[in-house]
Amino acid sequence: MLMKNKEIIKFIFALLFFIFSIVFKEYVLLYTIIGYLIISFEMIIELKDKIPKGKIFDEEFLMIIATIGAFILKDYHEGFMVMLLYQLGEIINDHAVDKSKEEIIKLMDLDTDTVTLSTKDGLTEIEPNKVKIGDIILVKAGEKIPLDGYVFEGSSNIDTSSITGEHKPRSVKIKDPVLSGCINLDGTLKIKVTEIYKNSTANKIIDLIEKADKKKSNTEKVVDKFASIYTPIVVALALLLFLVPGFITKDFSLWGHRALVFLVASCPCALVISIPLAYFVGMGACSKSGILMKNSNTLDKLLKIDEIIFDKTGTITEGVFEVVKVKGYGIKASELLEIAATCESLNNHPIALSILNRYGKDVDNSKIKNYKIVDGGITLSIDKDKYIIGNYNLLNKNKIDFERCLDIGTIVYISRNKEYLGYILINDKIKKNSKKTISLLREKGFNELVVLSGDNEEIVNDVVKRVGIKRYMSELLPIDKVNYLKTAHKEKKKTMFVGDGINDAPALLTSDIGVSMGGIGSDASIEASDMVIMNDDLTKIHTAHNIASFTKKIVIENIVLVLLIKLLVLTLATFGYANMIAAVFADVGVTLITILNTFRILKKRD
Repeated sequence: MLMKNKEIIKFIFALLFFIFSIVFKEYVLLYTIIGYLIISFEMIIELKDKIPKGKIFDEEFLMIIATIGAFILKDYHEGFMVMLLYQLGEIINDHAVDKSKEEIIKLMDLDTDTVTLSTKDGLTEIEPNKVKIGDIILVKAGEKIPLDGYVFEGSSNIDTSSITGEHKPRSVKIKDPVLSGCINLDGTLKIKVTEIYKNSTANKIIDLIEKADKKKSNTEKVVDKFASIYTPIVVALALLLFLVPGFITKDFSLWGHRALVFLVASCPCALVISIPLAYFVGMGACSKSGILMKNSNTLDKLLKIDEIIFDKTGTITEGVFEVVKVKGYGIKASELLEIAATCESLNNHPIALSILNRYGKDVDNSKIKNYKIVDGGITLSIDKDKYIIGNYNLLNKNKIDFERCLDIGTIVYISRNKEYLGYILINDKIKKNSKKTISLLREKGFNELVVLSGDNEEIVNDVVKRVGIKRYMSELLPIDKVNYLKTAHKEKKKTMFVGDGINDAPALLTSDIGVSMGGIGSDASIEASDMVIMNDDLTKIHTAHNIASFTKKIVIENIVLVLLIKLLVLTLATFGYANMIAAVFADVGVTLITILNTFRILKKRD
């Protein structure tokens, strides 16, 4: 802000001297030189520093050459006015760019200024960065949740749209996790903090958005390279425009003026500003839709992907196991489920938890003895009965006579005193949007879709059939997934890997674009991924591709618009039909137009 105010003050003082030069004509040279130095002195000093580095040819160099040339031709007011208008345009453009970044972060609306800390002594208002892990904070209805944690007391509905892009309220109760940046809609919540402010979800997102534009996309790099070649060519053309017709007509003043207009009109300011801004706004649009990108280059990469590879568990499926069938032999299904729940009550494995969840009642495990976790399951005793619970191999190894279940899923067999009691079939739920996502991606032209999973053949085959994917590989280790991606790269394929962000970190890092599902709360997922989908909705891949396509379209529109207008004004300047005002419009005016065009990206979603 201090730097901006300094530039505005310099402009005001320079403008005063410009007015003085018009009013007091006898001192026109003195006032124009003083005013010119006020507004351009830093540019001239910077130019001196750029010369040894070989970075002399930029838009500031063009402006200095053009305005000094005007002074040599004794067009004092015109040269001074061009520098004034250029600096005014820079102030306006800088303000527009900064404002756009502020608006994008404001659209996210994640941060909070104060936190209500709940202690034994009552409630205290403190800054978020002073809250410690384990503190209890109070969040009233209508307030933003300031820090990550879980509900310690109360229940409510929360608006998660700023984090996940999902506008449907989510119900939370005691022990449910909540993320900073979400809004508490109705009840009062007491939240136990699990992350300090620096590591909170909201702060991570804001930090990534603010830093994201520092990593340039391929298009931005091409524009920078273009500008570095374009500028010296323009200077050479302007020099030729001055010298060749000047020597022929002997009217160096006329052709010098045209050359100066040519120089001003040729400034690549609009490209240098609007292209990076378009990518930044594109990333902001993704963030608003619940898609977090680490750098603008991902937007370019999205449009070049040849093959999309999915992990299964937690990506296509929910990663939440549920009991789908209970089959007893000589025993009721309800009794079999009770036995299994009692036996599994000391186990925290997801399979065991799914059985306990299906049973849904308290169990008495006080009589369990000799509890032992073995390969493929557990063994234990209750009173005088000995139980073996586990997979096919475990029961087969213990020489228990039983009938193998041929259903697809994870099967838990139960025996008591070597007598087979039955089995429980458990499956992982397929996410509701998985099939829709595959359909949308095929419509986009993505035909190479693959599932790589560590699960067994039957389960993976069943899942891919249900979502519409033809290719898959099962029973893979993490290194196998990495090797698959390396082979794809050798075949010159651009790959996207979609996984859970933790178990699949090596594959996420190896692929051209790593996408983690719902991993915003995990440092591992942010580090390993290029893109994080914050609400586990696979259709966001389709949304991200749409935003990337529209961003590219806007970038091309801006480039074409800038080059056409500049070509027109440069042509007119060559033949004497364009003045300095037209030249400044071709630079500053076109920049403002491209900035306004760029903001259309924010409206693009699906």
